[in-house]
Amino acid sequence: MTSTPRLPRWQRLLFLVPVFGWMLRDVMYGDADNIYYALFSLVAIWIMAIMAFGYPAIILPALALVPVCFLILFLITKG
Repeated sequence: MTSTPRLPRWQRLLFLVPVFGWMLRDVMYGDADNIYYALFSLVAIWIMAIMAFGYPAIILPALALVPVCFLILFLITKG
């Protein structure tokens, strides 16, 4: 009997999220083309959110990326 290695707890909890967990599991352990399907799905969801909610759906992802941009700038300047 072969035993598969047990995934870390954070990864198991992430994979339990109904839609995004399934997509992430397919991207990590599935076919190599699954990343393109996942990116297309996320862009389509963002476009539908823009159609439904308008301007806030455009601004909120940009505001969420501000800390990421600051972290990238700090890492670049740190060298």
